[in-house]
Amino acid sequence: MRMAMAARMLLSRGKARSFMTVPQIQRVQSCLVVRSDPLGSVDRHHAPLYYVGAAGLQQNTFRSGVSVRDLLGFQRSFSVAPVAGESAQKVAKPEDKSGQIAEKQAGEGSEYWGDTKHALVREDGSPWPWNCFRPAETYEADVSIDLKKHHEMDSFMDTLAFWTVKVLRIPTDIFPQKHYVYRVMMLETVAAVPGMVGGMLLHLRSLRKFEHSGGWIKALLEEAENERMHLMTWMEVKRPNWFARALVFIVQGGFFNTYFLAYLLSPRLAHRVVGYLEEEAVYSYTKMLAAIDNGIIPNGPAPSIAIDYWRLPPNATVRDVVVVIRADEAHHRDVNHFAAGKVLRDAPAPVDFH
Repeated sequence: MRMAMAARMLLSRGKARSFMTVPQIQRVQSCLVVRSDPLGSVDRHHAPLYYVGAAGLQQNTFRSGVSVRDLLGFQRSFSVAPVAGESAQKVAKPEDKSGQIAEKQAGEGSEYWGDTKHALVREDGSPWPWNCFRPAETYEADVSIDLKKHHEMDSFMDTLAFWTVKVLRIPTDIFPQKHYVYRVMMLETVAAVPGMVGGMLLHLRSLRKFEHSGGWIKALLEEAENERMHLMTWMEVKRPNWFARALVFIVQGGFFNTYFLAYLLSPRLAHRVVGYLEEEAVYSYTKMLAAIDNGIIPNGPAPSIAIDYWRLPPNATVRDVVVVIRADEAHHRDVNHFAAGKVLRDAPAPVDFH
């Protein structure tokens, strides 16, 4: 190992200069010859350098002024003499195989993680085009849910949560109705924050207090993922402009930090805010459906990502997408209003909340 390190250091400096006395060279040479397997304690990747150093010692050519080019040429032509009775090993000629190595490593990496052994396909056998979700994570939305439910305010906390949500509507109302995609994008970038914040804080609390979460960590994180998929769907319809991106950046930054502090102080208040926020989402998507039916908003084909995620028919339209997203928002509304009135560790999270 020391010889390998010494050889690498000499080659990196450009000259193989003498830094050992003759007795030291002879002493290292004697240790080298006695060892039965010089590769036994040396990294195989650095074996050629090891033998260059070994050859130099055995031939007493490790002298000052020997260039790297000479050493490399010596390495290519040198066959290691038998050491302690073992057969000689010929050092292979170095070749530029970086492209082949990179390709092989990439293939080995994907096989190692199991991504290439079982190809994902749709129900019709066509290749699965999405890497952000898998077929097992798709579902059919329950559109039979009651869309008119509203939690009546019966405390100061409820009133505070309700008017907080009314203030949060202001940024979305900046966009006129004809720019409906920007309106719903703004809504979804805000709606996808609470589940992630709540799930993260409950996760840390579960670790800190050594207690179960009642399934709420998974439920809230799945809610955040579902809201994010809403945003990814609308991005396939229209890309946001610079103004929408800047507004989202400002609103999301302020809302994330405010909601984080609110959840630390009162999880019930935080979930009540989300419950009212989802009520507003249901209302917004209902108005959007009316605008589509009246011809104000064009009803084009549904994005392919929405067809796969909600298992919609191939001829689905934007209206169909709005219907299933509105159903998701209604389920999130009920889940968060339920959570606002419970101690989460004592109340199991509702299942199939999409």
